[in-house]
Amino acid sequence: MIRSSSNTKAKRVLIRATNWVGDAVMTLPAVDAMAEAWPDAELHVLAKPWVGAVYQGHPAVRRIVAVEEPGRHQGWKGRLGLAAELRGGGYDMAVLLQNAFGAALVAWAARIPRRIGYSRDGRGLLLTSAVPCGPDVRAVHETSYYLHMLRGAGLTMDPPPDEGVAPVLRIGQEDRAWAGEFLAQNNLDGKKLLGIAPGAAFGPAKCWPAERYAQTADMLCAEGYEHVLLFGSKGEAEATRAVSRDATEARCLDLAGGTGLGQALALLERLDLFLTNDSGLMHAAAALGVPTVAVFGSTNPTTTGPLGPRVAIVRKPVDCAPCKKPQCPTGDMRCFSVISPDDVFAAALALTGRGGKADG
Repeated sequence: MIRSSSNTKAKRVLIRATNWVGDAVMTLPAVDAMAEAWPDAELHVLAKPWVGAVYQGHPAVRRIVAVEEPGRHQGWKGRLGLAAELRGGGYDMAVLLQNAFGAALVAWAARIPRRIGYSRDGRGLLLTSAVPCGPDVRAVHETSYYLHMLRGAGLTMDPPPDEGVAPVLRIGQEDRAWAGEFLAQNNLDGKKLLGIAPGAAFGPAKCWPAERYAQTADMLCAEGYEHVLLFGSKGEAEATRAVSRDATEARCLDLAGGTGLGQALALLERLDLFLTNDSGLMHAAAALGVPTVAVFGSTNPTTTGPLGPRVAIVRKPVDCAPCKKPQCPTGDMRCFSVISPDDVFAAALALTGRGGKADG
């Protein structure tokens, strides 16, 4: 339990969400902490359309307010227009989980009396509670990073653990109903389902080779998985097509670009196992309690690893990792080339109760 400060009251709070799905999932413990601190307050989340579904099923979130950027809220004029729209919202506090200067500008221009966030991106003067963000805070897991901000502003009292707090993701009922109908229409209801997300929005240095996902899928389907759902955005369709093309035994259904986020999350919830790179859907699946095997190369699992009741990370140490670069600086993707399909297969069997101890 996260204790709240008795000196802090709020009636209607605007929470500025982060702009990426994985980051948004990792803010959920902070949203839970705010809901616990102010059980009678209305929580509204200001979010880009593609991340709003992360908060849609949260019982304490009363409303999702869309940031239409690109669109009518783009640029300085658009941000000031968004502030004008928010001005009549009756907000007595804004909690800025996003670090950008623009988020603070909008809250300031909307005349929200109390504005809380990390003192980053030159925005300290726009905040009423500008929380310092030192190297020690940046080194903890990202879920605790957001909780540290609340504590630094005096909203909560308990220090969060450095290793992070497992998020809990709730699915909207409409999306859950859609997923049930979709699986039934495709004769997949009741089937043992393997999900794979072979892409990553950050860049190719996060992506284990698609042909290795295909080989792993074939191995797992020989162990009883009956169908493979391939997840990704339109921009990741090349990777999902490659998995479907290279798999010789697995029956694949390519969903890349074919669902909204809420629908994808509802399908994730129905999986028996999920294989993924370090991606937004990795965090979502882990937060849903789906057995999740995450392949890590260029990024750091200490700060952005998946947290949940059934997760396994497959990673092998190389001198240049984690480089945290979107493109491989050496050009040989050595952090991924050392990870074989056998490694991921073994981790999957260990995670689901079959086989020995997982590597990584």
